[in-house]
Amino acid sequence: MIIDSVRLMLFPTIMAFAAASDLLTMTISNRVPIILAAGFAALALTSGMPAAEILSHARAVALVLVVSFGFFVRGWIGGGDAKLAAATALWFGFGYLLSYLVFASLFGGALTLLLLRFRLAPLPGLLAGQSWIQRLHQPDGHVPYGIALAAGALAVYPDTPWLKAIGI
Repeated sequence: MIIDSVRLMLFPTIMAFAAASDLLTMTISNRVPIILAAGFAALALTSGMPAAEILSHARAVALVLVVSFGFFVRGWIGGGDAKLAAATALWFGFGYLLSYLVFASLFGGALTLLLLRFRLAPLPGLLAGQSWIQRLHQPDGHVPYGIALAAGALAVYPDTPWLKAIGI
């Protein structure tokens, strides 16, 4: 069934794309949260999700967007990270939001420690010509937190009703 294929593939594929994009370019395209929101809307409507539950998911988005925008204003995360976190909250709602945020925080902490260690080591000549590696290696460089957000989302997604509906 097409809907089952969308449940299985859309969210994980877009999350993997967001992580790869953030790793390679330090940006997450605005298309990513738009595709996630449109995919949620299509699946919620075709799955018969009650309007009250859709509104609850929308409230989760609003909460995450307000908090993550505050983080963005302080320079703690990028704008793409804030939008990705909010779009992910749309898929998870409040039922899985805390698990997602805990996983994303743990993965983010591990990623940050890994990058700090990486930045202390000399960059091998073979990698020195790669602009994305150079960006990651800069001592004052940013952390591509979209990787942690995507990893957290992929850790939680198998437990959600989206995959349980198809028996996975």
